[in-house]
Amino acid sequence: MGENKLGVSEVKQKTTRSVLLGAAFLMATSSIGPGFLTQTTVFTQQLAASFGFVILISLLLDIFAQVNVWRIIAVSGLRGQEIANKVVPGLGVVLAILIVMGGLAFNIGNVAGAGLGLNAMLGLDPITGAIISALFAIFIFVVKEAGKAMDRVAQIAGFVMMLLMMYVAISTSPPVGEAIVNTFKPEQISIFAIVTLVGGTVGGYITFAGGHRLLDAGVKGVESLPEVTKSSVTGILVTGIMRVALFLAVLGVVSQGLAIDPDNPPASVFQLAAGDIGFRMFGVIMWAAAITSVVGAAYTSVSFIRTFSPMIEKYHNWIIILFIVISTLTFALVGRPVTILVLVGALNALILPLALGTLLIAAYKKNIVGDYKHPIWLTIGGGIVTIVMGVLGIMTLIEQIPLLFK
Repeated sequence: MGENKLGVSEVKQKTTRSVLLGAAFLMATSSIGPGFLTQTTVFTQQLAASFGFVILISLLLDIFAQVNVWRIIAVSGLRGQEIANKVVPGLGVVLAILIVMGGLAFNIGNVAGAGLGLNAMLGLDPITGAIISALFAIFIFVVKEAGKAMDRVAQIAGFVMMLLMMYVAISTSPPVGEAIVNTFKPEQISIFAIVTLVGGTVGGYITFAGGHRLLDAGVKGVESLPEVTKSSVTGILVTGIMRVALFLAVLGVVSQGLAIDPDNPPASVFQLAAGDIGFRMFGVIMWAAAITSVVGAAYTSVSFIRTFSPMIEKYHNWIIILFIVISTLTFALVGRPVTILVLVGALNALILPLALGTLLIAAYKKNIVGDYKHPIWLTIGGGIVTIVMGVLGIMTLIEQIPLLFK
């Protein structure tokens, strides 16, 4: 009998470990999309070795943002929109609308990226590739254990991307010493690059992806906090490893004086680093990055409206599938609606300070977290991220709005 109990306990521990790793990779691979690849390449071209400093600062801000969000979700046992509604009635609805709008708009870009990935990998037409990729993403949510399937796909895709990225980074022979020196003593600093990286890593729906996944898997309560904190930091570190590997790969190409194609910077880096095989490898990375972002965006966006109606809760997997179908049809029939993407990109910059600020207030409300005492250092760190991203988010919005009327 004792052995049987031990067996059940071991199975439960393995399941929890798998869920925690799955949540970390879901968050990480959600943030590593087509935009991630392009931004990292372009900023490395602009800042050279000093981009290492931008990565370091953005990772520290990311950790403060994500650890706060995941811990408060776990302690309260509530999703982000439910917490926001308890802090200010109706705020959860506003947050949900912003996140669903952002998730849908960015998913059009993710689907496009998946199509471009299959185009580079296999030579398929991008629209055909996008439709095939969407069917793959839909299949994940059709299977009985959709959560486990999603965890597994995120983990496999994450490991494949990391290995290929590291291979390319090594093959370009980057000046690692110069990169290390500039990470701690940069020759130039770009605030815009830091904001863009933080927004791309924990902005919009992304920081909630893993937190909501853990909640759906039953990982919650004060007793789960050590594991939740570890999982949240793991997600950021996976993203950081990918960012550093791509940074070094681009730095290696730039330091050799090779010209990167401005029309497709990341593909150009891989081709310059490893020829035609490098271009195919870029296709694999682009597809893996895009497909996991499609899955993450759809899953998390719908998780923000699940609590609004018993019907949505009951059929949430089918609504996730509908979300993917709408994104794919929009890309196939319209292309990428630039005006919408510009506006939503600017609005996305406001989601992180709004959501994080709300959750930090919630951390001190007994009707939400009970007797839990939130660490003061996390509150201060989270508060700094909220203020910095709030101010810069408003500045970004003011800059972007005139572009809509040109």
